[in-house]
Formats: sequence, structure tokens, C-alpha cells
Amino acid sequence: MRWATRWVAAVIAFLLTSGAHAAVRVIVGPTPIPGGEARAHGDITLMNDRVAVAIAVQTAPPWAIPRGALIDAAPVIAGRIGHDHLTFADFLPNSWSAWPSTYQSVRVMTHTPALGVVRAVRNWNAVRIETTYSLEAGGDSVHIVVRMTNDGAKPVTNILSGLVLWSRGGYFFGVPGMARTVTGSASGALADRIVAYDRDWLIALHEPMFDRFAYGQRDLYLRHTLRPGQSRVFQGWLQVLGRGDMAPVVAAEIARRALAAGTVSGTVTDMAGRPMASPVVMVEKAGVPFAWTAGRNGRYSIDLPAGDYSLYATASGYSESTKVRLTVPGNGTVRRDFAGLEPPGRVEVAVSDATTHAALDARIDIEAGQRPVVEYLGEHTFFTGLQPKGRAEMTLAPGSYVLSVGSGAGFLSNPRRVPVTVAPGQTEALQVAVERLFDPEKAGWYSADMHHHADQEDGVTPPAYVARSQLAAGLDVLFLSDHDTTVNDGVMQGIARARGVPFIPSVELSPSWGHFNAYPVRPGAPVTLDMSQASVQDVFREAHHMGAAFIEVNHPYDPGEGYFGSLERGVAKGGLDGEFDFLEINGAQADNDGKTLASAWKCWNAGKRYYLTAGSDTHDVWNDHSGDARVYVHVQGPLTAAAFLASLKGGHAFVTHGPLIFPDHPFGSRVAPGTAVGFTLEAAAGLERATVIVDGKKDRTVDYHGEQTARLAVRAAGGWDALIVEDKAKNTAYTNPIWTIP
Repeated sequence: MRWATRWVAAVIAFLLTSGAHAAVRVIVGPTPIPGGEARAHGDITLMNDRVAVAIAVQTAPPWAIPRGALIDAAPVIAGRIGHDHLTFADFLPNSWSAWPSTYQSVRVMTHTPALGVVRAVRNWNAVRIETTYSLEAGGDSVHIVVRMTNDGAKPVTNILSGLVLWSRGGYFFGVPGMARTVTGSASGALADRIVAYDRDWLIALHEPMFDRFAYGQRDLYLRHTLRPGQSRVFQGWLQVLGRGDMAPVVAAEIARRALAAGTVSGTVTDMAGRPMASPVVMVEKAGVPFAWTAGRNGRYSIDLPAGDYSLYATASGYSESTKVRLTVPGNGTVRRDFAGLEPPGRVEVAVSDATTHAALDARIDIEAGQRPVVEYLGEHTFFTGLQPKGRAEMTLAPGSYVLSVGSGAGFLSNPRRVPVTVAPGQTEALQVAVERLFDPEKAGWYSADMHHHADQEDGVTPPAYVARSQLAAGLDVLFLSDHDTTVNDGVMQGIARARGVPFIPSVELSPSWGHFNAYPVRPGAPVTLDMSQASVQDVFREAHHMGAAFIEVNHPYDPGEGYFGSLERGVAKGGLDGEFDFLEINGAQADNDGKTLASAWKCWNAGKRYYLTAGSDTHDVWNDHSGDARVYVHVQGPLTAAAFLASLKGGHAFVTHGPLIFPDHPFGSRVAPGTAVGFTLEAAAGLERATVIVDGKKDRTVDYHGEQTARLAVRAAGGWDALIVEDKAKNTAYTNPIWTIP
């Protein structure tokens, strides 16, 4: 089979470099895209001399979405197919909800040297969804046309439908003009595209119909209603390029919308007057980033819609030039040269405990100073290395900075703000001492982030950086739960051994209607279940087959992927099954804390001991924070993964976004009625208030005045008692119950 794959790849390479180089190819079978996921015999690849994409026909797409989605995409350069950079691009009929779907079919409709067309047909409830993918010879974009038809007898109201783009690795540049909006209305958008990219590739999704977006702007939706018999047509273009340059993206936008446009071009030189080998010219419109172009050998050129802009030049690690304002005329040209770019300098940081002087793992963020918009030009977040501990080396553009240096920041300490000036070509050494305010480990309290991703599917964080980020967050146990795979467990286990910390291998089993962390799984155990067809009972069996002793319901009320929310909507396959162990307080879904708490309290009132755990759901440690939701567990004796999980199962834990809560009687234990139960409360940001909960109802609230440490006494009553504690930064912690013996 391996020789056959090599033979197919050789034939494709020959065709792409021969006289038929621009011809469209339609390949049925395992995709020739390196690293591609479409490996089944029935999968379909569309390609020409510029782009290759693969459609899942027999391969199950990620997150159990229905068959017929694009799951691989790569540029083709000089006859060579690049690496896959797509997790999936698809049309979703109602936000994340694509199920129930009872049929999916995918067919090749047209296969000529000039045009390849594939049609995917599926249903969503009573709505028929017909998606057509078209690729022309010589084109760099796949044209996607979707027709939604309501074949039912009732209107489908207030739904969110549209195209989505989830890349494999790289960076993301959202809708221009909407940088601060994660989910919501697209009013004020300056363009109708989103971009995933890195230095040597770029994938753009052009989608002209959206009026709102979700999931960090990766999902572009139109809110609408379909009456019985009514159809609505959506269309978009997936543009795949072999360079992190947005000039072709803007050019495609100009051509598609027939916009009046002009050209801006010029030169970029360094402080010695030498041409910059790989300059980047950033384009702002209405004061916000709009696009950029990556030049070569000191020259750049970009077509822009007619209008007013600001431009500046930079390069990897280099300073930014002064911004220049200009007006681009329709059908005209403007020349602007940029000079004087300064080369990078270096900063070496050593982080230690202010009291013990021991080296500390730390996260370092640029709080003030140059942070490149084009993220491959320079990082804005750094971590100390695994070895030697507590040291980081950073390459920065010349200029003045304020660095935020944190070790367990927000939980065990407050970050240090450290000013530094970076000179061209020079190295600056910094010694940073962090004051640790609290030491839970001395009393046997240990923390973990029980929902964390590495670099599989939509994750972008290599395992070593998962460990560096979790350790910098002050976590005591390493944890990893990628979607439907355990391929990174071996690397994480090796890191844990080298650092002498426990590691809990997990997997996030991910049917579309609910996600579940299973742990501890056998390291490297494969996921064999087709999540698109799985019931909740199937998922739980798969978890135990992989060796898991415990199952966690992740983000229970997430609008698309929450099991409890799906139960309420009647779309959780298999219905309610209580064979799980924990309910998660999710960092990315903090708005749903109240719903999850209410469900936990209802269970406790019924005597069902589904205890709380917590995880950040971090996918990208440079833009998210490991451990921003975490669980603290009390462990008797030496800390091991097994001891940690046994105490977690016993409910001897609290979950937190910041405050710390240490009881005199263990959470999850039983006390006699009237017992005085004391708590020590701590918060790096200062305490705001504590609320005592008795049998799911507020009993009383105690206000604080910013103290970092306080004591609270509660007299046990009712069936159980618990606390909610809030700090001055509006971060909250929730405890598991202390039961009262009747």
C-alpha cells in the first residue's frame, strides 16, 4: 500500500510539472496532501497547480460533524503539495449544531481539466443542505455554494447559519475592524473575510453574507428563518496560498466585489540603508489593522480598495517604521518607501522566588511595547524553559517595554511589572524576584487544569509548551486532553518524569452534542469509536475501554458541545446517562458557571455525588491562560496522579478562577449537625465577598475589604454546605459540599 501511495504522488507531481500543469485533478482515495486526515478509500481530493483540498467522505471529520466537510487544505508550489493546514471548513446550519443528520452523500459532479466539482448532500432535521465545492484550473480558491431548503411542515426560526474556518496550527487574523469582539454582531466590519496563516502558508475564508460571528470569529453566521419550502443560498471562497502574505487575499476581494482600487508599492530598508530581505508592510484602515503584504528583497506591492489608509513597515524582530497616511485612488498608483528599520535585541530573564531565591517557572507577557500584528514576526508571550528552570531568552524589536512576569499569577502571587529598554543588537539581562503570597502545597493542596489541549485538531500548542505554560501557572499536576487522540501522551509523560511532577493522560471524547474528558487513559491508547455515530453509552464504553476510571462532563451548558444543554434540546444521542463522575467549571465558558453550579446543587440535594472539577480549555497558550480555571485537591501523603484522582473522586476539592478556599474539615466529608466548620480564604487580588450555600440556597454573605487572607466560620446545617468566594478582580471560586450527617 505504501508503494502505491508513493506512485500516486509521483504521477501527480509529474502532471503538475508537465504541460498539463494547470489542469484540475479529482482523486478518489487517500489524499496525497502530506499530513492530511482524509485517508479513506472513498475520500475525495480536488487539486490543481496552486491548491489541494480534501473532502471527508468515509473519514470521520473532527468533532463528529457530518461527512462532506473539507478537512485538508494545502498550497501547491512548483508541483509540490504543501503540508495540510486545515482542521475543517464547513457549512453549519445552526451555530455548532449540525445534528441530527440521518443521511450524507458526496459525489463527483464534474471532472474536466478546466473544472472539478464535488457535491455533498445531507440533512439537518427537516432541512436539506446541498454543498457544492468547485475548483477551476489555475485558481487559488475553492468556491463553496450552499443551498439550505426547509423540506418540513414547520418554519425553522432564528437560526445561525454560515461557513466556518478552523485551521491546523498557525495564527488567526479575524474580521478587520472587529478585533475586540469574540462573539456577537458583525456591525462595523471592514471586510468579509477571516484568515489563518503562518510565515509559509495562508488560508482565507471569504464569506459575504454573515452578520455575526462566534468562537473567536472562526464561525461566520447569518441569523435567519426558513419557512416551509423556502430555500436560502450561501456562498464563500476558501483561498489557499503558499505564503503568509495577504496581498492576494485583498486582490481577490477587490476582484470579487468589483471595487475601485489602486496599487501601493515601494522599498523597505534598514538603518544602514540595506534592502530588507523579507519586509512586511502593515495596512491600517479607520485606525485598525486591515491587511498586510510580505515583500521580497526590499520591495513590496499591494492593491487596495480606493480610500484612506495608514501604512508602516517592519520585519521579523525589527522595529516598526513611522506610520504614513495616504489616499489610494481608483485605478492609480502610490509610492511609499520606508527606511531606518532597526535590528532586534535580546533580553535574558531569570525568575526566582523572592523569599527562597529558588528558580520559578514563569510566564512573561509584553504589557507595553511593540507587539507585532503579524504574529510570525515576533512573540508577545514567553515562558521560561523546562531546563534550566526559571530562565527565558527573548528576541525583541528595539524600544521600551513593560514586561508582566508571573509565576502562579492570580492565584499564588501577583505578576511583576518590569520595565526594560532593548537596544539594537544588544542583550539586556533581567533578574526578577516574584513574591509568592500563598503556599497550598505545604498543607497538602495541589492543583491541576483538568481540560487542556496541545497541537491536535484545533489546538496549536506543542506538548513542551503545554508543560511550560501549566508549570508557569503554578499547577502541580500536568494534564492533557486533546480531541479524540492520545498521540501526545508519550511526550508529556517524558516531560513530567524529567521535572518530577505527576502527569494525568486524558482524552476529550467529542461527539457533536457533548464533550467528555476520560482519565486516566492508557498512554497512547487509540480512539476507535466513530463519534459521529456514537451514543452517550458508546462514549462511556470507549472511555473505559481506553482504561479510564473517571469521566468528566466538559462545559455542560456550552451552546453546541455541552451534554446538559444538548439534553435540554433533545439532541444528545442516547439521552441521559448518569455514569459520569464530574461536572466541569470551564474557563472558556465562565458565563455558564451558574448553570453548572445549579445542576451540581440539584444533584447534591438528591444525594448524587457528582463533584466539581475545572479546566481552562486552553488551546493556544500564547493567547489563552493555562489554569485560569483549575481544581485544588487535598492529598494525604505523597502527591501522585493516582492519589490526586482518588481525592478528586472523593470530592476533597474546590474549583477556582482565582480565590483559594481551605477548609478545616475536608470537602466531600461528613460532619454532625451544628458542627462549627472553619475556612481560610485567600486571594492574590484581595477578597471581595464569601457566600454560604446551604442545600442550594444562599444562606448569608460576608463582605471583605480587599484582605488577602481571612477566616470564615460556618455552623453545619441542612444536608450540605458549600461556599462561593469572589475576589476584587471579580474572579470566583466554588467548593464541593461538606455533608451533614442527619
